[in-house]
Amino acid sequence: MSMHMEKSTTAGQAPGTEEPPDIGARTQVVEDPHRLTALQGLAALSLDAMASVAYGPESIVLVLAAAGAYGLGFTLPVTLAIAALLAVLVASYRQVIAAFPDGGGSYAVAKRHLGRRTSLVAAASLILDYVLNVAVSVTAGVAALTSAFPELYPERVWICLAVLVLVTAVNLRGVVDSAKAFLVPTAVFVGSILAMVVVGLFRDGPVSTASAAGHASVLGEGATTVGALLLLKAFAAGCSALTGVEAVANAVPSFRAPAARRAQRTEVALGALLGVMLIGLSVLIGRFHLQPVEGVTVLAQLADASFGHNAAFYVVQFATMVLLALAANTSFGGLPVLMSLLARDNFLPHVFALKADRQVHRHGVVWLALVSAALLVFSGGDTNTLVPLFAIGVFVGFTVCQIGMVRHWRGERPRGWRAKAALNGFGALLTGVSAVVVTATKFTEGAWLIVLALPLIVLAFEKIHRAYAQIGERLELGRIPQAPLRSRSLVVVPVSGLSQLTCQALTAARSLGDEVLAVTVTHPVPEDQQAAEALRRDWELWKPGVELVEVPSSTRSLGRPVSAYVRELTETHPGTQVTVLIPETEPAHLWQRMLQNQRGSVVAHAVRRDTDAVICRLRFRITDDVR
Repeated sequence: MSMHMEKSTTAGQAPGTEEPPDIGARTQVVEDPHRLTALQGLAALSLDAMASVAYGPESIVLVLAAAGAYGLGFTLPVTLAIAALLAVLVASYRQVIAAFPDGGGSYAVAKRHLGRRTSLVAAASLILDYVLNVAVSVTAGVAALTSAFPELYPERVWICLAVLVLVTAVNLRGVVDSAKAFLVPTAVFVGSILAMVVVGLFRDGPVSTASAAGHASVLGEGATTVGALLLLKAFAAGCSALTGVEAVANAVPSFRAPAARRAQRTEVALGALLGVMLIGLSVLIGRFHLQPVEGVTVLAQLADASFGHNAAFYVVQFATMVLLALAANTSFGGLPVLMSLLARDNFLPHVFALKADRQVHRHGVVWLALVSAALLVFSGGDTNTLVPLFAIGVFVGFTVCQIGMVRHWRGERPRGWRAKAALNGFGALLTGVSAVVVTATKFTEGAWLIVLALPLIVLAFEKIHRAYAQIGERLELGRIPQAPLRSRSLVVVPVSGLSQLTCQALTAARSLGDEVLAVTVTHPVPEDQQAAEALRRDWELWKPGVELVEVPSSTRSLGRPVSAYVRELTETHPGTQVTVLIPETEPAHLWQRMLQNQRGSVVAHAVRRDTDAVICRLRFRITDDVR
């Protein structure tokens, strides 16, 4: 038997994270096996960015193809501009990691330097980006699978949901387990792309064009001029390859100590690998004079041209398919940490700040999985339905973060702060322009949903924050309360018959209160009247020393009569603490609980809803040895 106290209270603010150990200390630091190393962080938090090389260069080529073969000649310059922006972002987020070791990325930067409202815009944009990344990554990976096996196409939604369940299950075991599980696919993908680039650079021409044979070209005809607007659109489209760069800065607390230093190494490694792959692929596009065709990806054509239509070609395709599907893991590594920070600041329910045994923000992981599953079902597993919504949020976050870092340098003024501020200012200009261009060009294709969703999420943050503020004011959080006083205690025990459970309940009640009342609800139905008369007679014979109060009810309800009687007691006994002790049996096996009538839950719900009484749930455990 055990007794659980319940009262309507609000959980206090979740405790903050512990300070990281002093790097210079000579004491030995015990490494937490449930936190990431730099290499594991690269596998757990970079899949989104790594997988973007599968569609980033293709996005550039498809835009420039409108200007014909002449337009494709600008693929490398546009990619170099994106690589330059990537270098700016990596340098910026490296500084963000050092300045904000508790994670949060653009949200943490904006919160300190740009005000609460701007920080909420950054947080909302990151949440949208992370959720859409899961849906886009899973659908893109499954699309690659159904391209290879067309007979699976009708079942694509179920396959998407199965992949999502797999990624979610791995992440519920901890971020380290997800990193270990996805380390090999990441290494195979990066290795195959780099090998393809190296081999392709030694080719004078494409080894094979079998993958593109028989497919219609999407190259524009007769267009020879390339305007600034087209280049701007190509730049903005190619910037989709930069999604995921911010994930490491958002999840710094997930790394082993020294967390900031490990996260910085991961950020630099991510930027270097992504930059090399993007530039290498663009060089190959120009070297092989590649033209986009319908139904075949640019990456597939490059693999065909470099390796030939052989086993190496299929390794690249399979690795791309797997990594695209698993790129959703980046969101599972970054978003729960961001949500925990928002919860600590009272902008999300405090439950999102809780951690499981393996350092998992389980509620954030489950919430992300459920929302992503809804998106997958809504889109029908179609990547093209989701892509127009993708990457807008991350550009907003990039821009806010860069502007915040400019304010950071102007306030801190360390050595060389002017150059650093100029670098961040230039990055803010580039990402801001990209955000405007992407939103404008994709507005009618679904981007209007993001424009609408951003302010709605910010309003939800504000409403939650006001609710917590009102609760905190009512509870006088942060103030020293008056000394506790002892008040008279009255315990009410609902009963329906005599048993060992009734005896245990009254024993517990008499130890808790100055006065105990047993309450039974009676109904006018003849059989119920007979039961009430039997209970009254047995009670007089038992003589437990506790008064039995009969509460008549004209209906068959149980909870409302009890709550009404409790409310009457509180009105007639001012200054008395009324407690309702509800006895319940707890069977030995879980399936046996379905056999119970749930009267205790009904009474507890009614009393909690209608009164301010304290609720005690006394559980009488029934073990297997009881016959």
